[in-house]
Amino acid sequence: MTDTEHGAARTAAAFQQVYGAEPAGTWAAPGRVNLIGEHTDYNDGFVMPLALPHTTIAAAAPRTDGVLRLHSAGAPGGIVTLRTDDLRPPATGAGWAAYPAGVVWAMREAGLPIGGADLHYTSTVPLGAGLSSSAALEVATALALDDLHGLGLPREELARLAQRAENAYVGVPCGIMDQTAAACCTAGHALFLDTRDLTRRHVPFELAAEGLRLLVVDTRVRHQLGDGAYAERRAGCERGARALGVHALRDIPYEHLPEALDALAGDPVVRALVRHIVTENHRVEQTVAHLDAGRPRAIGPLLTAGHASLRDDFKISCPELDLAVDTANAAGALGARMTGGGFGGSALVLVEADAAPAVTRALHTAFATAGHTAPRIFPAVPGPGAHRLEA
Repeated sequence: MTDTEHGAARTAAAFQQVYGAEPAGTWAAPGRVNLIGEHTDYNDGFVMPLALPHTTIAAAAPRTDGVLRLHSAGAPGGIVTLRTDDLRPPATGAGWAAYPAGVVWAMREAGLPIGGADLHYTSTVPLGAGLSSSAALEVATALALDDLHGLGLPREELARLAQRAENAYVGVPCGIMDQTAAACCTAGHALFLDTRDLTRRHVPFELAAEGLRLLVVDTRVRHQLGDGAYAERRAGCERGARALGVHALRDIPYEHLPEALDALAGDPVVRALVRHIVTENHRVEQTVAHLDAGRPRAIGPLLTAGHASLRDDFKISCPELDLAVDTANAAGALGARMTGGGFGGSALVLVEADAAPAVTRALHTAFATAGHTAPRIFPAVPGPGAHRLEA
């Protein structure tokens, strides 16, 4: 039995303890790391996430009385009880339960015949680590409800509903990347996604066969996207698009970036945001080209360049993330960068497999010397997207 199957059995057993009955099924949705393409998703740009083996598992059973009961093994407190007819955005003070409640609200708002349900959750996705624990929770809920009601919605539609839950109900203006990664990724691949039209392509990303590893360095610095900094940068990107007369910054060709920056000379903050988005889209395209050509090592410098752009232009790094990237590269990594929304969370490190132990030791030593909490370091192995489990 795999770890996920064990998790399904444990979650189903816990559901029975919490609610006094067996669930109708269990469903899993993964966390993700974004290989390249940060903050481009709400600018209609390109991203390239991959699913982690870390998952949120939902055990669920339908109800016919319009009552929604939510319980999490990882959250304090008992069962959160709501009525589906009473769900209204924005959610205030609802904590973790706002995410699954928002999914129920979004599905009902879309005219789908969603009734009440009992849901219990377990998760191995680290919270606040930039690995999209919120999208895993949303998509696991959406897939469970989709199956319970026999809707058969396309995966991209589940992702859109989960995004709407986070945008309108929770109040975080995230793009579509995290939910699409949780819903649509496949094992052994990175997902090249055009966030404008949601066209996607699964790009083989089997690093072990190439003698490589991709390490996740969880700095243990917990970020909080709802604190306004994310929304501030999104608003700045939208100001830049308006000033340049385009629908979104995706529409600024890389070759025309110098002219765009000249036009924004009077607004240095927006100018820097625009420079990051345009160059980051270009880095995604370069990364895809290298992977398609069988040159995975060549993406290392692109990762490092992306971190510099996020640090200097987008200004969303932090000392721990910078230390992780600088230390890894100095210890022999092929490239490294922060991943996720910023202000904490995790970094990615591309490294030769035989150099991974030395790089890992260097990271632990650097964090200890700086007086930081020891990082959690583990390999990112591309896993599957959301799916039903057999308990």
